[in-house]
Amino acid sequence: MDSQSVRLKKLTEKLKSGNKEAYDQFMNHTLAGDYDADFQQDVKPFADRYQAIIDQWQPLVEDWVENRKPKYVFPVLIKDTCENLSIVIVTAFQKDTRRRRFIETIKAIDYVLDNVLDQLDTDILEEGLSH
Repeated sequence: MDSQSVRLKKLTEKLKSGNKEAYDQFMNHTLAGDYDADFQQDVKPFADRYQAIIDQWQPLVEDWVENRKPKYVFPVLIKDTCENLSIVIVTAFQKDTRRRRFIETIKAIDYVLDNVLDQLDTDILEEGLSH
């Protein structure tokens, strides 16, 4: 597998981890009655960390989608996923976030990230068979 695919896979896995972390934050802390997030200590570092990964991932995955044309992954899905990730990394800390919508957004993000990972794994397999 080429280095760009390896990097794309690692970044996708990091985003998957961040999506889970946002979900856990929301479900286990934000929704707790007495929880109050500190913007500078909690929200900003979390959001900045994952926004940096999103910013690295987006051009890589867009290029990959354009060249590879993977099943079930389209440019509009990548754009929407990046926007959704940028939203959930902040709304995970907000008490007024609508629970159902948040969960549906998390699922939509996971769907795209899982499809990217599956297609990357297929690429690796096909590459291995062709050598």
